[in-house]
Amino acid sequence: MADLGDNQSFVKFDRVQKSYDGETLVVKDLNLEMPKGEFLTMLGPSGSGKTTCLMMLAGFETATHGEILLDGKPINNIPPHKRGIGMVFQNYALFPHMTVAENLSFPLEVRKMDKSTREEKVKRALDMVQMGAFGNRRPAQLSGGQQQRIALARALVFQPELVLMDEPLGALDKQLREHMQFEITRLAHELGITTVYVTHDQTEALTMSDRVAVFDDGRIQQLAPPDQLYEEPENSFVAQFIGENNTLEGTVKSIQGDQCLVVLDDGEEIDARPVNISNVGDRTRVSIRPERVEFNKARLHADAHTLKAKVQEFIYMGDIFRYRLSVAGNDDFIVKTRNAPDALRLSAGQEIEIGWLPADCRALDA
Repeated sequence: MADLGDNQSFVKFDRVQKSYDGETLVVKDLNLEMPKGEFLTMLGPSGSGKTTCLMMLAGFETATHGEILLDGKPINNIPPHKRGIGMVFQNYALFPHMTVAENLSFPLEVRKMDKSTREEKVKRALDMVQMGAFGNRRPAQLSGGQQQRIALARALVFQPELVLMDEPLGALDKQLREHMQFEITRLAHELGITTVYVTHDQTEALTMSDRVAVFDDGRIQQLAPPDQLYEEPENSFVAQFIGENNTLEGTVKSIQGDQCLVVLDDGEEIDARPVNISNVGDRTRVSIRPERVEFNKARLHADAHTLKAKVQEFIYMGDIFRYRLSVAGNDDFIVKTRNAPDALRLSAGQEIEIGWLPADCRALDA
């Protein structure tokens, strides 16, 4: 992974804004710096501004305000083909009338490379994506996964320092998609390429990235490594958007350092870590991940909170058991337990006590 302490940012968005109609901002005051060699994913729902940011970086959209820099140089006024950036799209964008080798050779011809250099680079790029034997085929003779490999090879063939990918695996089936996630990440790190990857798939973002920028409403809500994003969401949007999450509504009763006491709407009191709340009396949404909740009282620490719960539904998922419970007024409280020899199997209607550690519980903005 790239050194995030490095002073020299390779990609920089400096107070960038984008509006299409002169009134509504789809990107609001974006400040973002990336070091060389980083794999950064822009993640968010449709309309959150992530693809617009990618298109501004590529040069297909122009920033309304602010500056975008690449390796210290402003690129706002440089056309896309002169930015030296590799691009991979969801629809592959391969030329159907050209063979695979000709598709890869095209960006090299544009850069006026001689024939022997082109052939050598095309061969190396095809080998890189394990498609060395397919040079003479046309895109229509390839499967979706093969076409995506060729699109990736074409983005890498001229050895760009920056590659942009917009939902590149969206059209592939689950198994192939997971395989390609691994391939893309491996290649990016092996070649030391700086990568900006756009997706709305949170699992993809968590498994592939050095850091993830979570977008909503034209702003980055949180920018952090995947584990930090999941374990320590900074607001309710991030907690809900990344992974599965349980919430309980309540009011802050007291705050002492890194602990606060929350009165839940059903009157129960629980301790939590205060995040993004400031005052006693604030409404809060308490966040607990499903895998942090424990049924087995013997495994619970003395500090753990316990609440009464009623089983609504049990779902067997092979490696895990998934329960839907009623807890403190929330009928969709999810608990996941590992399918282990000592795992409890509960059925609908059973009443139990559940618990978790205060450290695993975050009091977020309401």
